[in-house]
Amino acid sequence: MSRPVTVVTGGSRGIGAATCLRLAADGHDVAVGYVRDEAAARAVADGVREAGGSAVAVRVDTAVEADVERLFEVAQERLGPVTGLVNNAAVTGPLGRFTDAATETLRRVVDVNLMGVLLCSRRAAQLMTERGGGVIVNVSSGAATLGSPGEYVHYAATKAAVDALTVGLAKELGPDGVRVNAVAPGAIDTEMHAAMGDPDRAFRMADSIPLRRPGRAEEIAAAIAWLMSADASYTTGAVLRVAGGR
Repeated sequence: MSRPVTVVTGGSRGIGAATCLRLAADGHDVAVGYVRDEAAARAVADGVREAGGSAVAVRVDTAVEADVERLFEVAQERLGPVTGLVNNAAVTGPLGRFTDAATETLRRVVDVNLMGVLLCSRRAAQLMTERGGGVIVNVSSGAATLGSPGEYVHYAATKAAVDALTVGLAKELGPDGVRVNAVAPGAIDTEMHAAMGDPDRAFRMADSIPLRRPGRAEEIAAAIAWLMSADASYTTGAVLRVAGGR
């Protein structure tokens, strides 16, 4: 049987990079989507190859429709028919109160975290329904239900929208053989916290987490990999919280 071909957005670092490597270990060929760091994306692609898979790194701004179209075109040309999508690319902007958030920050967060997921999901759904099957996993956030007051309410709002998309799209695409689920991470030790301006944030949150520690990117990748796998063949429309109990 041919290997599954999975597109992972935001695949050059953090949860995305860990997901690419885990999927490769599970037998996937992977298209590594990235927006800036070509060297990091190529390193992840090399890791996929070392795990026995084929890989291609593709620069893509998921908020740009033409970029999304090219991402899937390159994936299919280089790897074969796309059978899976992990919508991982996301931005937060600086931590702070909503009233202080710049308009350009709000627009970029919505464009990447929601519009990007919509564009990628639509293209994947078009391809998957034509072939009669496929899997989409969205990376949401515990913020979708906690709201993240004083930190990034706008980010939380986009992730709540991703949860709604997950449920609705699962119902719409189920008859076409396409499963759609989401993973909602909590505080995970990745580079995202530094990008927000608070590199130690995940560890400072440990006291508020029942397991008393931040999560690791590999732990989220494991949940994504399960949802992508045949073991989850009867799971669709689920939002799986992987947040240490928070």
